[in-house]
Amino acid sequence: MNLSDLAKTRGEWLRGNGPHSDIVISSRVRLARNLAGYPFLTKCSEQQRLDVQDLVVAGVNGTDLAGKYHFVRLDEASTLDRLLLVERQLISRNHAEAEGPRGVAVAADETVTIMVNEEDHLRMQVLLSGLRLKEAWSRINSLDDQLEQRLEFAFHEQFGYLTACPTNVGTGIRVSVMLHLPALRITGEIERVLRAARDMNLAIRGLYGEGTEAMGDFYQVSNQATLGRTEQEIVEEFIDEVVPKITEYEIRARELLADQKRTVLEDKVFRAMGLLKYARTMSSEETMFLLSQVRMGVHMGLLSEVTLETVNDLFLSIQPAHLQMIAGHKLDDEQRSKMRAEFVRKRLTNHQNN
Repeated sequence: MNLSDLAKTRGEWLRGNGPHSDIVISSRVRLARNLAGYPFLTKCSEQQRLDVQDLVVAGVNGTDLAGKYHFVRLDEASTLDRLLLVERQLISRNHAEAEGPRGVAVAADETVTIMVNEEDHLRMQVLLSGLRLKEAWSRINSLDDQLEQRLEFAFHEQFGYLTACPTNVGTGIRVSVMLHLPALRITGEIERVLRAARDMNLAIRGLYGEGTEAMGDFYQVSNQATLGRTEQEIVEEFIDEVVPKITEYEIRARELLADQKRTVLEDKVFRAMGLLKYARTMSSEETMFLLSQVRMGVHMGLLSEVTLETVNDLFLSIQPAHLQMIAGHKLDDEQRSKMRAEFVRKRLTNHQNN
């Protein structure tokens, strides 16, 4: 798999063509599994990790993914390659930074990945654009069933699937959505809404998951404990309660800005567009922040000179590993800041002239 080619494409989760994609960037369902007969990863020897990896790959080759995926050995991949996979939401930061035999199976369209030897022996996920949790659950449930015909998972009659982290014991499921909430930040309501979400026993994380801060007003909202609940119950709770409540707050905040604070709204959107079109150096954080304003402006009909597709493309392209892959060589912070600004400027100018 030539990872440098990935840097020139858009991840499926950022296509912006799924339901409610103005606010719900992506839907993810993940299942954690461990192999019976092997200790949890922290107790595994290097040979046991290699055995687990071989068994999982053989299992995947017996599923519908056979011939439609690439396996990347992360212990043999460069730091830049691993960072690229993190930026594309295909592996976790922990997986990228760990040591020892480990890898990831990536479907050709990037909607399905299976991390091997991350925190558990395998963590499979389906990641789709927009609010498509039912579809994500259906697809990962099918993959899980196929794998379970070929692999013996660690399972306890009373507790369910056994996982390294106690909060995952039971179903081993983690349901999450990536939300874009710029209006709540502008109106000063974001912290209140996030506190309410935490009171619902939801985990709130940044763009790259656990231990990361929100960038570009992106927030990952996910369930926590799974013991005593079915997968279907957790998925339905997100679809029927969690996502509607949070998105309604954002919709109201956007309506407030449009109806009562239109000058403030327009100033933030057009100021952001101006900086993106004319700045000569920009950090990742600043660019994400400005693109967030522009993305909101596109959805609210304030900008016709740029499309959502272009903005979503830029969210990935301006990340450090992507920039260096596009450049074809390593760049220091100053070089990245200069290239980032130039890259964004050209994309916006070319789009406007087309």
